Amino acid sequence: MGSQALTLIDRLALVNSTTSIPRIGFGVYKIRGPACTAAVIEALSAGYRHIDSAALYRNEQHVRTAVEQSSVDRKDVFLTTKVGSPTARKNRANDEDGVYREVVDSVDRIAGEDGYVDLLLIHVPGPSRAHREKLWAAMERLRNEGRAKSIGVSNFRVRHLEEMRGYAAAWPPNVNQIELHPWCQQRDVVAYCQTHGILVEAYSPLATGTRLDDPTVQSLATKKEKAPAQILIRYALQKGWVPLPKSVQPDRIHENLDVFNFELDQDDMETLDALDEGSKGAVFKMNVD
Repeated sequence: MGSQALTLIDRLALVNSTTSIPRIGFGVYKIRGPACTAAVIEALSAGYRHIDSAALYRNEQHVRTAVEQSSVDRKDVFLTTKVGSPTARKNRANDEDGVYREVVDSVDRIAGEDGYVDLLLIHVPGPSRAHREKLWAAMERLRNEGRAKSIGVSNFRVRHLEEMRGYAAAWPPNVNQIELHPWCQQRDVVAYCQTHGILVEAYSPLATGTRLDDPTVQSLATKKEKAPAQILIRYALQKGWVPLPKSVQPDRIHENLDVFNFELDQDDMETLDALDEGSKGAVFKMNVD
């Protein structure tokens, strides 16, 4: 895939939907308060048009503030939030009305009571099929009400995606967001998603920065005269994933977006492919098996 085939303004179609998603997004995990608002405003200024939050992050309202304060129109920003994390929903009712209210509250926080999200995801599958079904039903209801343009999942393995056929009114989900980088490629999940038209988002595409000093990545960075993080983001893009890098540093926010003026050749991609360590290479091992 050549550099001319990838641009910042690209949007990718979502299966069974009229919605399209920007090719790259900005993650806000563990960024809260004014720091989150400032980072999102900087990201939008840099050119990001896709912001990824979650109820678990406790920063949905700060993302909303940033979008409202930004010079970018809301209609031009692709907003994602995630619901259903056991930690985030502690002490919430587990009946259908309680689960629906939980999802509505999340959308209200990030988009306002009259607003909408472009993508709504189940954050983790959790241990309970019954709860997955209730969450998905609530999300389908919000989509029908126009408060979620598209719906999907996160951290779902193949067995969870197959299970959905038994309860989803519309299958497949639009998106599956999973941990992806050269050391954790989750090839079975990615192949399944690609076969069924499920768009794959890559969270932690930089492996939370823990592998930036890897000799292979360093060598490619030197070869391309790019930063190691840019090599990893470009790798994700050329794999067909939608990467979600994060940073609170303005220079890094801009740097992470400067990945559309070079390409990795086939040998480079194969070299990075060879770094795969399976589940051992995951940062968030509880979400990979």
